[in-house]
Amino acid sequence: MSVKIKDLARQLNLSVATISKALKDSHEISPETKQRVFELAKKLNYTPNPYASSLRKRGSKTIAVVLPEVADSFFSLAINGIESVAHDKGYHVLIYLTHESFEREESILKEFQSGRVDGILISVSGETRTSTHVREVMAAGMPVVFFDRVCEDVETAKIITNDFESSYHATSHMLKAGCKKIVYLSTSSALSINNKRIEGYMKALMDNDKKPPGCVISCTSDSKGNYRIIRDLLESKNRPDGLIASVEKLTTPIYLACADLNISIPEKIKVISFTNLQAALILTPTLTTVTQPAFEMGKTAASLLFNALEKTNYNLAKENVVIPSSLVIRNSTN
Repeated sequence: MSVKIKDLARQLNLSVATISKALKDSHEISPETKQRVFELAKKLNYTPNPYASSLRKRGSKTIAVVLPEVADSFFSLAINGIESVAHDKGYHVLIYLTHESFEREESILKEFQSGRVDGILISVSGETRTSTHVREVMAAGMPVVFFDRVCEDVETAKIITNDFESSYHATSHMLKAGCKKIVYLSTSSALSINNKRIEGYMKALMDNDKKPPGCVISCTSDSKGNYRIIRDLLESKNRPDGLIASVEKLTTPIYLACADLNISIPEKIKVISFTNLQAALILTPTLTTVTQPAFEMGKTAASLLFNALEKTNYNLAKENVVIPSSLVIRNSTN
């Protein structure tokens, strides 16, 4: 059985990236560590994978897009933006789904260290709280660009929208529409975009002298569970008169719960959702949305990745792009 680089990493308790750099005699690795790596490699008769090595040099003409899901209209539109650039460049796009699992995301990125793809576009899972797996694949020479959901501490390109400002404007709009008790329906606390939206929501309430400053309800990835959470909220004595859904998947359970309880929108409760859902126009009532520039974000992320692939010494770390979202007011708050 052939020895792989990850076997060396496991025995020496080092990262795959460190082993790779040591074998390449990188100046980033200390002489002591290099010696340990070289000695074990010789002892185990380790030889580099010639296929992976040649693939990196030759290029696979393929990029990977790592997503938490595709059911969300944001990611569908973002893929279209990515494809529009990749097609012009003569590249194939492979879609990998983590299904909001950090373990799956980590496993996917480890596979890429073999040189299967030339570059990676990623929007991290709701469970992702560490960035070691991203750093390792970057250390192996793979360019990575984040879009929408990012790891703040990784020095590479990030394409995001103005989540704080968007949430602030959405909350302010609800207050102007007469809402007194606005509840924010949250998702993963690990996601920086969610936390920024909460901050925007809280700031808008404080700027309007709302005390207590707000109420954040944590939801899940389970639609039935979210329906129960929302229904329980609407049946409580302290029922809100405004709901802000932080993600698209919360829209359906909100409308269903309101219909089942005969709570009219917007007369009894007003609703805003962060979504690119085209069906927002045909819902009854039509849905007020914070619409993200999904296509543009995907297109920009892909363009930066190809800059890194085509230009020598191109510095992705300097590229941090913010593309504003828009508040589209419809009948659910009117």
